[in-house]
Amino acid sequence: MRGIPADSLVIGIASSPAERCHLARLLGGSAALLIVSSVEQARDFLGVAGTPPAAAAAPPLPKATARVPEPPQQPPTDLAVDSDRRVLRWRNREVALTRLEHDFLLCLADVPGQVWTYERLHLEVWGNKHLGRGSDMHSVVRRLRRKLARLNAAVTVHAVRGVGFRLAPV
Repeated sequence: MRGIPADSLVIGIASSPAERCHLARLLGGSAALLIVSSVEQARDFLGVAGTPPAAAAAPPLPKATARVPEPPQQPPTDLAVDSDRRVLRWRNREVALTRLEHDFLLCLADVPGQVWTYERLHLEVWGNKHLGRGSDMHSVVRRLRRKLARLNAAVTVHAVRGVGFRLAPV
């Protein structure tokens, strides 16, 4: 690549696998290339803690009229996760859960309506850091949605694009 010294480290940040592949093709001529899915991952890799110094921070944006966001609608409380038997109960009906489904749903049901980030869910359910590949998480979500639908539950696992998941009314 032109304009980049040979002894430089090039860091690319892209949230999706397709974007990371595109970056790899664009920056593949670099001697040292690191492609991650978030700024946090880059900081972890480089051993940089916390936020950037104030001098490097962007200038404050001009104040705009604030729009108060609506609080997320709370799902009905008829949903219960029985951890002893590892089952999901909706009113008088039950369905068995796998360990991953149980742990995932337990997080979301803890505070219904609260958004759980991909990273936090991955840490709580899988016990490791989220590496940007979401197929394992989306597979669990798909199975949970089917089971909730089978119970005719008035709740589902709602995706918050680019952030994570929450339990929400259908």
